[in-house]
Amino acid sequence: MPTPEPFWTPDPDTTATSRIAEFARGVGMDPGDYPALHDWSVTDLEGFWAAVWDHFAIDAATPYEEVLAEEEMPGARWFTGATLNYTQHALRHLSPDRPALIALDETGASYEVTGEELRGQVASVAATLRELGVGQGDRVVGYLPNTPHAVVAFLATASLGALWSVCGQDYAPQAAADRFAQLEPTVLVAADGYLFNGTTHDRRDAALDLSRALPTLKATVLVERVGLPWPADSGRPAVTWEDAAGRTEQLDCVPVPFDHPLWVVFSSGTTGLPKGIVHGHGGVLLEHLKTLGLHSDLGPGERLLWYTTTHWMMWNLVVSTLLTGATACTYDGSPAPLARPDVLWELAARHRVTLFGTSPQYLLGMAKFGITPSVHDLSAVRAIGCTGSALPASAYPWVREHVGAHVQLASGSGGTDVVSGFAGSASTTPVWEGELSVPNLGVALAAYDTDGRPVRDQVGELVVTRPMPSMPLYFWNDLEGTRYRDAYFTTYPGVWRHGDWITHTSHGSVVVHGRSDSTLNRNGVRLGSADIHDVVEHLPEITEALVIGAEEPEGGYWMPLFVVLAEGAVLDDTLRDTIRRVIRTGASPRHVPDEILQVPGIPHTRTGKKLEVPVKRLLQGASAEQVVNPAAVDDPELIAYFARIGAERRRQLTQQA
Repeated sequence: MPTPEPFWTPDPDTTATSRIAEFARGVGMDPGDYPALHDWSVTDLEGFWAAVWDHFAIDAATPYEEVLAEEEMPGARWFTGATLNYTQHALRHLSPDRPALIALDETGASYEVTGEELRGQVASVAATLRELGVGQGDRVVGYLPNTPHAVVAFLATASLGALWSVCGQDYAPQAAADRFAQLEPTVLVAADGYLFNGTTHDRRDAALDLSRALPTLKATVLVERVGLPWPADSGRPAVTWEDAAGRTEQLDCVPVPFDHPLWVVFSSGTTGLPKGIVHGHGGVLLEHLKTLGLHSDLGPGERLLWYTTTHWMMWNLVVSTLLTGATACTYDGSPAPLARPDVLWELAARHRVTLFGTSPQYLLGMAKFGITPSVHDLSAVRAIGCTGSALPASAYPWVREHVGAHVQLASGSGGTDVVSGFAGSASTTPVWEGELSVPNLGVALAAYDTDGRPVRDQVGELVVTRPMPSMPLYFWNDLEGTRYRDAYFTTYPGVWRHGDWITHTSHGSVVVHGRSDSTLNRNGVRLGSADIHDVVEHLPEITEALVIGAEEPEGGYWMPLFVVLAEGAVLDDTLRDTIRRVIRTGASPRHVPDEILQVPGIPHTRTGKKLEVPVKRLLQGASAEQVVNPAAVDDPELIAYFARIGAERRRQLTQQA
């Protein structure tokens, strides 16, 4: 097929001095030929990742013996024999008197944490954690908003060789406990509250409830983020953040094996308890240096502001900005508070941000509500990163007109599973509207048809055919590796199937069409449907519920909640308000449904499992024959019922257009 005209092309003078161009020259390749560089990176995995190691001068306490001792998936073994520490690398390039972190919030307030201050706080918190009984292999968990406290606590934990896990405080205590209790943590770090859309949310009781739900805790570190005093008796040993972070200590980072666990990030919990996904020090270190240092062109003097919460994988990537020597901005609050809907752009201008990151829904919302970012001085912004869902082509002209023609719109796609990206862009690659420019370096990406054959210019399953260093080490409490294999490797044995529909175009780009599973994904924040079903189905008026997140044309995302009512119940405004309230308080305020609709029943498999993916496909326009075998459904008439709902929804969208 003929290559379409790019929407944006890189400036040759700028690309010649980019970090990815420097890397290409260092391995003897043409900086302007990204396809050739990518081809080498996936055909010679050992040569490529050894070059990344050398390019970023990895400081290993003991050297590696082999780059890739075993290539099988799952089970690849990288850089055997090497010992290192993520925290050591996160702090080694920071200037003592320049900001390592800039703390921002929705009120416009800010403060800086210099490199010297960050190192001192990390050393102090590490010493405190050690005194509280945290050692190599133990777990520390955070119930925290996106502020420097979370970054410091994570780096301190990792410096000891302990494992970190964190979630935001919009999670209800039970939802957080469903994740953290699996880890049997030693210490909890919790804040008194957070800001969102003009409201200070008091989470002291929630934090103490969470503490009581974690019986293995030896202590809790209490953070006064919003200035609310903690009770004198929290029910177990407690340390204030001021005491934990205010000591003068020497930082000693423990060298650990390349594949020693660094953190546990959690799946959305669609089919039960969230799965704990474990990544290693070395794999994250190399993958994030490649992603941020090469693809995103970050280094000393650069500043990254990416809107995220602590339980989205983008928080992990934002922290890794420090690996490159660039400054990371944290942000607590709504991305578009009613009082100041353009506050993120205002802050980006004030703090001379060079890479601004967000979600497609944010950009579409800015356009819908008539926000003009260019009223602020955004001359320092050279690129906008965008991930979380597919970015529609209609967003690209808006960015050019209202942010700046010089700005590269770098849409990307990845996942919590690899805590990185599969496809995106680089400063040397063109941009096509509605497309991700290229597969990322080191990612052997393909689109597979149902027979497991790679296809171009047609929709297929996103697969990765060779290992990446940041693929999970394992799932927590999955001793035999069964759940890990079932999650990614059963459809195409030995090949990673991610769960996205994509088109790999003949000109090398990638188009993402949405999830092929039932994970809810609103504004890039994933949540399992089970979290919503659990709280709604506890209501006496509801016998069963089904929530669906359906991607729609032009970047739309429709999240209806279907409910089956108990006998005598009526779905009136009062019940709808009750449902929204229990979801907001018991699951997440970010996942309150767009509509609440009464249905006669929820379709199941013959073994009683809700047919979430088939219903989603019906709502998106697939025919009943394409979606499910009626013989496998407990009530086949319900399939026709949901097909009619999908047809009505498409009719409404057509009228609106």
